[in-house]
Amino acid sequence: MLSPAFLSKLRSLLPAHCVLNEREDLLPFESDGLAVYRNTPDVVALPEDEAQVAAILKLCHAHRVAVVARGAGTGLSGGALPVDGAVLLVLSKLNRIKAIDPLARTAVVEPGVRNLAISEAAAVHNLYYAPDPSSQIACSIGGNVAENSGGVHCLKYGLTVHNILKLRAWTIAGQLLEIGSESLDSPGYDLLALLTGSEGMLAVITEVTVKLLPRPERAQVVLAAFDDVATAGAAVGNIIAAGVIPAGLEMMDRLAIQAAEAFVHAGYPLDCAALLLCEVDGVNEEVSDDIYIVREVLEASGATEIRTAESEQERLRFWAGRKAAFPAVGRLSPDYYCMDGTIPRTQLPHVLARISEMSAEYGLAVANVFHAGDGNLHPLILFDANLPGELEKAEAFGSRILELCVEAGGTITGEHGVGLEKIKQMCVQFAIPELTRFNEVKTAFDPDTLLNPGKAVPELHRCAEWGAMRVHDGQLPHPELPRF
Repeated sequence: MLSPAFLSKLRSLLPAHCVLNEREDLLPFESDGLAVYRNTPDVVALPEDEAQVAAILKLCHAHRVAVVARGAGTGLSGGALPVDGAVLLVLSKLNRIKAIDPLARTAVVEPGVRNLAISEAAAVHNLYYAPDPSSQIACSIGGNVAENSGGVHCLKYGLTVHNILKLRAWTIAGQLLEIGSESLDSPGYDLLALLTGSEGMLAVITEVTVKLLPRPERAQVVLAAFDDVATAGAAVGNIIAAGVIPAGLEMMDRLAIQAAEAFVHAGYPLDCAALLLCEVDGVNEEVSDDIYIVREVLEASGATEIRTAESEQERLRFWAGRKAAFPAVGRLSPDYYCMDGTIPRTQLPHVLARISEMSAEYGLAVANVFHAGDGNLHPLILFDANLPGELEKAEAFGSRILELCVEAGGTITGEHGVGLEKIKQMCVQFAIPELTRFNEVKTAFDPDTLLNPGKAVPELHRCAEWGAMRVHDGQLPHPELPRF
């Protein structure tokens, strides 16, 4: 519990309406988008400008009080889950677009600005911000940077880290860091990449300079249906091998297709086992050539039906179904558990077949929705939390999927982050020396480990307690650590 003296000092830094500690005010902040993990915060601070953020951090550092930064709360790994005895620092009021430079093609924004709002503001200049998570209507750019978010168009245009130039961020001690540059490169170590995806563990971001891109002259999407999920997975690699880099290459299986179609009426075929959406963009001639190649490849790969969107409205309708797939699947089951792992494209058929086998083993259905082009999987495990043991079974199934991704040469996350959800699997993916380096980087920025403690990077004793320490040549590392 936070002391009355500390809370009094915190209130002195902010307007009265910016400090919440009544239970009814705190409950909306008890979880992020991964609602199976909940914890009511002790206090919520809602600063309205950068100076207030810095003052809060200095106060917390002086009193050794932990801080958990939170954006829009759309994250799916428990990264913004409140921690007991900590301040939940909510940055949603820092929501100004400070500047748009159409010549340099940049925008300077505060962390609470919605992802989609950047493109909306830049549209007058025929520019847009490329990363487009499914939650882009609600998610904030600060959270996107913290999680290195992607989206359906990240195959061609990259993740958040590829679309930002500069950050202003504050350490827990209240020291300002200006990371990156408005030029194409900056001197020194690539700290911009280090902070992007650091999940609020190194510093609190208060300003982001993003790249803007000109809207392509033309974009067109091809829809392809398959009677087998593995065949559709193989087609993904065939498209890339043909020399086409799609703007987006997405896949859904039968359950996801049926849910999305019932929800959005996108015009999807309902009699197929899997569906691919392949979008190409660029100048007219380039798009025409690529669409021809894509259709040829899909036909040779075993597609049972191929459709090219005949209008911009139809293209947007095809994508609306994919982007609404997560909420649509909520119509199929009382609960679902959204996983996030990444594998090499060549492993798609194998991994999808194994997920199907594990689905039968656990007795839990899975709807697969994912960024097929870059191998970022989002299996949605359907369950009913009202049935005793079902949540635990879904979590165990999810852990198996993440470990399968590692076995296939991939990683336990693509864009949702590690947070609290995948911290055990960090012990599976990384060896002790690697985890040691991660913790050393953390303490270089945050010596007292006050920023988002207990998330993303496990301490070694956690791996030992879980029994996931790696054994090499029969020797257990760090024998001095207690085993349980």
